[in-house]
Amino acid sequence: MLAQEITLTATPTETTVLGALMAEPEAAVSDAPLYTPEAAGFLLALLLLSPKEPKEPRGK
Repeated sequence: MLAQEITLTATPTETTVLGALMAEPEAAVSDAPLYTPEAAGFLLALLLLSPKEPKEPRGK
């Protein structure tokens, strides 16, 4: 079996920085929409207060 010899050309500081970049944690806050019960009431109020659809005139 052939043995390969690997020589490191990176300094210990570069190795540490690379390790930190590879293990970057996820953000604590995401951009995912969250359920808010207040919004349901607001949307319902907008629906009830919206103007009615115009009717066709009957005289023509």
